Amino acid sequence: MLAEVEENLQLIEQSAKDFAEQYIRPHLMEWDEAQHFPVDLFRKMGEQGFMGVLVPEEYGGSGLGYQEYISIIVEIAKVCGSIGLSLAAHNSLCTNHILMFGTEEQKQKYLPKLASGEHIGAWGLTEPNTGSDAMRMKCTATKDGDYYILNGAKCWITHGKSGDVAVVIARTGELLDSHGMTTFVVERGTTGFNAGKKENKLGMRASETAEMIFDNCRIHKSQILGEEGEGFIQAMKILDGGRVSIASLSLGIAKGAYEASVKYAKEREQFGKPIAKFQAIAFKLADMATKLEAAELLTRQAGRLKDEHKYVTKKAAIAKYYASEIAVEISTDAIQIHGGYGYTKDFPVEKFYRDAKLCTIGEGTSEIQKLVISRELLKGK
Repeated sequence: MLAEVEENLQLIEQSAKDFAEQYIRPHLMEWDEAQHFPVDLFRKMGEQGFMGVLVPEEYGGSGLGYQEYISIIVEIAKVCGSIGLSLAAHNSLCTNHILMFGTEEQKQKYLPKLASGEHIGAWGLTEPNTGSDAMRMKCTATKDGDYYILNGAKCWITHGKSGDVAVVIARTGELLDSHGMTTFVVERGTTGFNAGKKENKLGMRASETAEMIFDNCRIHKSQILGEEGEGFIQAMKILDGGRVSIASLSLGIAKGAYEASVKYAKEREQFGKPIAKFQAIAFKLADMATKLEAAELLTRQAGRLKDEHKYVTKKAAIAKYYASEIAVEISTDAIQIHGGYGYTKDFPVEKFYRDAKLCTIGEGTSEIQKLVISRELLKGK
């Protein structure tokens, strides 16, 4: 049985690898420099089953688990971190939130189109003045009969402009009350729901990041996910899975930088031999490989806990923290191994270097991960 599972995982990895080579690699620098979000590519990924990896087949998804999901994100991110990021955000945030907390009617309505890639999902928690401090959010949803009136802004939102469906957490109660926030599904085209500024970023430039603005946006109570007041609690659970996603994204970027470095070190000659033969370079590669092994084990462990529906908060935070930090370290060493060529856009490592840094910031900074980990360690002590 284990051999069958492993063979299936390898087939899925190869499928994602082939897709990335055929449809992403030829365009990645063009998209990066133009900050172009390739919507049509995500339709193609929907056809491959990559847009609803964790969604059950009854809702049009692939019905796969976290090990397969990790492999798909890794293989895509090995080629382009931007596309890996957008794929991860679509799957683990918007789509997964509806899957975990939606009613049967909501799942039937939204999941098939999200899983097919016909619709692209966005997820709104962060605001201009509330990142990690989400309980101080100012975006409000005021009850008006059978409706809620949304007012405020969300920022740093992946697909904030192009997303067809947004899962939005807004304040319905008192400030600092963990039960004072509620989750809504808001469709693009709803009056009062508009896109704001699109961010001009260092890296992940082909993954759209933009504001979502709500100006007297009228939402029917049927668009609530779960119950009123559950928004913050839901968001924390969604972020556990999101951290497995960012760990996978980090792992893919780090693997891409490492593989490019091994290839270059074998080909580049100085003083009459490949630079891989010099201990200074060989030891860098050894350190990279060791960090990658550790990051993959941590990420796979967190994914296993998700598949088994076990408590994953600490393990997900550890995986996200470690994998994102080593992605920065490995991509930095990759530039150094490439020397001057690594600093140019003719080689892939400068893009890995730019893309990697976001992984230490998004879905909880490294500092927040350490806060989560330490709190988990000290519980009851």
